[in-house]
Amino acid sequence: MASMYWRVRSCRYPWDGESSTDVAGFGRPVRGALLAAAREPVEIHSSVPGEGSAGATVDSRERFYGALFLGYGLAWIWAARQSPIPSTLVRWLAGISLLGGVGRLLSMAVHGSPQWFQIVLTLLELALPPLYFWLSAADQRTAARPPVRRAGPARP
Repeated sequence: MASMYWRVRSCRYPWDGESSTDVAGFGRPVRGALLAAAREPVEIHSSVPGEGSAGATVDSRERFYGALFLGYGLAWIWAARQSPIPSTLVRWLAGISLLGGVGRLLSMAVHGSPQWFQIVLTLLELALPPLYFWLSAADQRTAARPPVRRAGPARP
């Protein structure tokens, strides 16, 4: 079924020795996300703590956000697989996460405290981006340095 919609190729993972299908070069994480999304096509909100039934507008919005989150996650995976890791992209992705955390804080200020797991996500979205900003800057400085040549015996 997946081969009808996505460009699928067969690959072999070195750590498990079995052949499997790799969607867009990302393998199991993407297939898992796609299968999870397809498993519950009628009521998407049952996996969200504290959520009840949604109408067509809320359901449409949540499915749109689901696609954005999938793209956001794939962008992080793509960035992590690059050598060297693109610092500008890491900063943009971390900034998006930070803005999400600020949005959650505004929601808490207006509507009160959400379910406890949403508070944990807010803390992560506010704490991790500064770390990513710092790490990407350090990585960029390291990549910009010329390689150090060690003094040693002259080569003939």
